[in-house]
Amino acid sequence: MSGDAGVRIAMWSGPRNISTAMMRAFENRPDAAVWDEPFYAHYLQETGLAHPLAAEIVAAYDSDWQAVVARLTGPVPDGRAVFYQKHMTHHMLDHIGLDWLDQVANCFLIRRPQRVLASYAAKRAEVSLDDLGFAQQQRLFDEVVRRTGRIPPVLDADDVLADPAGMLRQLCTAVGIGFDERMLSWPAGRRDSDGLWASHWYAAVERSTGFMPPPAEQRPVPAGLAGIVEAAQPCYDALYRHRLPLPASA
Repeated sequence: MSGDAGVRIAMWSGPRNISTAMMRAFENRPDAAVWDEPFYAHYLQETGLAHPLAAEIVAAYDSDWQAVVARLTGPVPDGRAVFYQKHMTHHMLDHIGLDWLDQVANCFLIRRPQRVLASYAAKRAEVSLDDLGFAQQQRLFDEVVRRTGRIPPVLDADDVLADPAGMLRQLCTAVGIGFDERMLSWPAGRRDSDGLWASHWYAAVERSTGFMPPPAEQRPVPAGLAGIVEAAQPCYDALYRHRLPLPASA
């Protein structure tokens, strides 16, 4: 880890997961600072993709990936003990260096491709496999395993929703911090730490005060997009086999 005693947690997720709810859980700890999607401005500047509020995001945030890495591995904000970093795997373009992964506790949050795609397509008309980050997530997972020789913590979204306390306890143990009951609920509303993109993507989380139960039904995947699910499934399966198990009491 970096030069101070803080624990830096890099949580690697794709979009339309429970990644923002997980960020809320950590931000509700009095000992934690959070950072919402640090590489998003760089990703938008380099790709030129027409994401909602793209120009505003590039103008408002640091688009120099090396400067971002320096902050991710530098002093923990506000002298906190925990630095929770909410990362989108598809933001990690091939030219971004990965040596800094050695200085953080890398964790992986996965979700069934059908659930991700159905949710994403409801928010953005055009969607590709690259937009969902499954292949990038597997690449990062394999890189962390190669660097450390160990399997990093993997959480499946449905498992977290089925037993938030049990799964968050396991995650905290895996990264070497104590579990805090305050991670299980939070005040509704937007946070100063939320990115500008919150106005487009975070409506459900802003209404929430805790983790919701897992969805009872699977929303249908839009016609013509089934091939994306098929392509993403092997990447999801590769990480799913390493996921932290549901506690026996769940």
